[in-house]
Amino acid sequence: MISHTEIIFQLFLAALLGGLIGLERERKSWFAGLRTHMLVCIGSTLIMIVSQYGFKNALVDQLVMLDPSRVAAQVVSGIGFLGAGTIIFWKNKIKGLTTAASLWAIAAVGLAIGGGLYVAAIITTLLILITLAAIKPIEHSFFRASKIKEIKFHAQAGFPLLTLDTILKDLNLRLAIIDLQIEKEGQNEIVKIVVESASQIDFLRLLNEIKQFPFVTKVESME
Repeated sequence: MISHTEIIFQLFLAALLGGLIGLERERKSWFAGLRTHMLVCIGSTLIMIVSQYGFKNALVDQLVMLDPSRVAAQVVSGIGFLGAGTIIFWKNKIKGLTTAASLWAIAAVGLAIGGGLYVAAIITTLLILITLAAIKPIEHSFFRASKIKEIKFHAQAGFPLLTLDTILKDLNLRLAIIDLQIEKEGQNEIVKIVVESASQIDFLRLLNEIKQFPFVTKVESME
């Protein structure tokens, strides 16, 4: 039977490691922050402890077989319900997947602590922190730039800007307008829009729609 000292150590270690991941998410102002990650890690640790040692009194002369993995296994699937609550669809973009993944990962850390795999739990926590905090700037440097595209077109004065928003909604395009500039050029206007595209196809569809406008005389696409 596990000692009380060992149980206390495991639960406090779970609170510490879960808190480290939670602080990173709290810094980004996500709904699942410090307390949520701590609770998930502590809870999964306790579930693992109960799964291993909580049914000792039920074992009588080998008439009852104990499978410690059965209760702990439910954490892997059960944490998905909590993770799903952090995922939102906002402005044609899906947000919260990383936070949901961090909840799932920290639940695994809690199970590792409850199973006595302290080195694995600590190393995994460090890797999660590196993934969340250090990898993101690299990801943005290499991949975000390719998603940012600029469209420049010449239009007659009085171009209805609401048309752009209508196109995004009607075609369900996965685009986000992150900058919009309008310059006067005689009787015409030069409109520059910078969009973040999740798909090259969506960007081309928007470009094609703009070309169809009767009041647009020239369209240019710039990376």
